[in-house]
Amino acid sequence: MKGTGMESSARLVARDRWPYLMAVGGVLLLDRASKVVIGNAYQPGESRTVVGGFFDLVHLHNPGVAFGLFSGSESVLKVVLLSSVAIAAVVAVVFYSLRSPASHRLLQVSLALILGGALGNLYDRISQGYVVDFLSFHIGRFYWPAFNAADTAISIGVAGLALVVIQDEIRARS
Repeated sequence: MKGTGMESSARLVARDRWPYLMAVGGVLLLDRASKVVIGNAYQPGESRTVVGGFFDLVHLHNPGVAFGLFSGSESVLKVVLLSSVAIAAVVAVVFYSLRSPASHRLLQVSLALILGGALGNLYDRISQGYVVDFLSFHIGRFYWPAFNAADTAISIGVAGLALVVIQDEIRARS
């Protein structure tokens, strides 16, 4: 007995998007593994210099969002609110990805990086109430806020999306 058209289209979507699903899984795996390694090797608040005056590995708990925003708030609702926003972002990224051609590689890879990073940080926030950050770059005493592998994937994905928008704008003007 033949499958329904929905089954066929679902299989096509899964086949066409398999590389992007693997990218999401790779980001999640890298993010979780790196946070476990840091958690096992460092006590919270501990840091070690890797490249003097430039790069340290640290173990920080960030109860806020990017760059520590809202980390001072002690409200229990903060975790619920931040998790809800992250879940909405995940749904939006999945929806946009499925509505866009699988053949648009830069767009799909960018969305996969954003999705994997968002899911990695969401896992932390739901399971622990904070996100683990461990990469600390600085020049002398000027420190960039610490971040993690998920944040890196999100940033690269957003840069890729910006490139897609720029390319689309150039094509539209041509």
